[in-house]
Amino acid sequence: MKYIYTAVFTFEDGTVYARIPDLPGCITTGRDLSDAITQITDAANGWLATAEDEGLEINPPTPQNNVERQEGAVVSFIETDTIAYREKTETRSVRKNVSMPAWMAKMADRLDINCSKVLQDALRAKFESGGTV
Repeated sequence: MKYIYTAVFTFEDGTVYARIPDLPGCITTGRDLSDAITQITDAANGWLATAEDEGLEINPPTPQNNVERQEGAVVSFIETDTIAYREKTETRSVRKNVSMPAWMAKMADRLDINCSKVLQDALRAKFESGGTV
């Protein structure tokens, strides 16, 4: 799933602190603003993937002009993609037993079709089109 949230960045003693107010506890730091953006994007992806997995409520994004921030803070939109994040971080394969008509299995074998790959591609397309996670 794709999400866009506002991140708030503050600067103190050479460290950039980053947080996403709409995602409680989603905070991190960076060496500079670019690094902090990378770190908060990763943290948000992890936060959101965990919330999806556990069926937790995911707050809708607050309009950027309504996000609370202290004077001198910088705000930026952060775009996340939990499907892409999972592809990079959850590389372990699991075995799933599926059923299909015998004629379909024979045809797939005859055409040297990798049924696991076809199923993965179909599920990925379903997820990206807004299918339920």
